[in-house]
Amino acid sequence: MTSAIRPFGPRPCALTVCRGCCCGDARKNPGTDHEGQLRRLHGAAAASGGRLVVRTSDCLGPCGQANVVVVQPSTEGRRRGGRAAWVGWALDDDCTDDILAWVAAGGPGVAPPPATLALQFIPPPAEARQRARRGRR
Repeated sequence: MTSAIRPFGPRPCALTVCRGCCCGDARKNPGTDHEGQLRRLHGAAAASGGRLVVRTSDCLGPCGQANVVVVQPSTEGRRRGGRAAWVGWALDDDCTDDILAWVAAGGPGVAPPPATLALQFIPPPAEARQRARRGRR
């Protein structure tokens, strides 16, 4: 009996945390524990049994809404129609709690986001540029 070799298994939810020119900068957002937030996110990923990965990016773009975190769906979430959610102003423990609770519940496409987190959703930079162009016409 042979089985098909799948080069890539199911992908977990992924958090991309901006830590570029504005996000993660104590001068722009004093009083925010940027390093503590990353430690919490990495700790949750380590404890998730592979259901969550966390990575950082130099700059995701929407600097006016720093700190930005992108919540990307798992393979199952994508199958169910989930798309990446961009979260702006991810500056405090409550927001981090909401992100981690959503991911623990399955994330985009699998579970609805906490209502307070949904209020912090921002359009991805490409979408924001398209909206701005339409507004100038």
